[in-house]
Amino acid sequence: MQLKKWAALAAAGALAASLALFGCSSGDNGASDQPKDQNNDADAASYTLVKEGTLTVGTSPDYPPFENLDNGEYVGFDIDLAKAVADELGLECEFKTLQFDGIIPAVASGGQCDVGVSGFSVDPKRAKEVDFSDTYYIDDQAIAVMQGGSITKDNVDEALNAEGMIIAVQTGTTGADYAAENFPNATVQGFGNSTDCFAAMQSGQANAVITNKAVVEKMLEAYTEAEIVKSVATGEEYAIVVAKDNPQLTAAINEAIAKLEADGTIEELKAKNLG
Repeated sequence: MQLKKWAALAAAGALAASLALFGCSSGDNGASDQPKDQNNDADAASYTLVKEGTLTVGTSPDYPPFENLDNGEYVGFDIDLAKAVADELGLECEFKTLQFDGIIPAVASGGQCDVGVSGFSVDPKRAKEVDFSDTYYIDDQAIAVMQGGSITKDNVDEALNAEGMIIAVQTGTTGADYAAENFPNATVQGFGNSTDCFAAMQSGQANAVITNKAVVEKMLEAYTEAEIVKSVATGEEYAIVVAKDNPQLTAAINEAIAKLEADGTIEELKAKNLG
């Protein structure tokens, strides 16, 4: 009886050890899987969003071919890029219309939008308020005038830099900065968008428009009596603006841009929107 008792105890102990070993092995696998899931959750939660599961994008849809409204729908290169970036992040993409010079303050203060995508050139002054993603497009500046006027390709620098000359620019843009720096004797008149700039020039309220070259070329499709009299190779780098207190989002966006560049998506979007 005693022998049988010890045999039974030994068998039970062996079974318990076997179960414990199995349980430990299963527990190890589960433990290694769990941190992975937790890390993924941590990565997703490492940056803040205005709306859960959604990348809210501040944009000024008056800057074709980068952002514009077509029958109430957001279209353009920047719009398609923002959608592609959001998709890479596993997020929905929602656009919020803001005045161009109000986008950076809105991003910096938070609450309205997570990022700004609206033809923003990387600029030291802007970098004091927000962070920039990696570059996704490079553009130059261009000067447009109405055909048949006194300002031509041959005399634009001298003729435009004179008292009484009015240069239409979109407020808060690098075009406005360029005009102020290079034509100090002219009056630099700010407008809310590029369409208003060209409308002012067409109606005689302005002598010229200065803005990014790709925008000027697109606007000339509508304002056929205007022409480019000077292009300036400023090499401006377009980037997405993100709040300084959200560096994890900037890093995630940079990773997305790198993937979209590598797989040819960005080139496809350029061909689609910029020709």
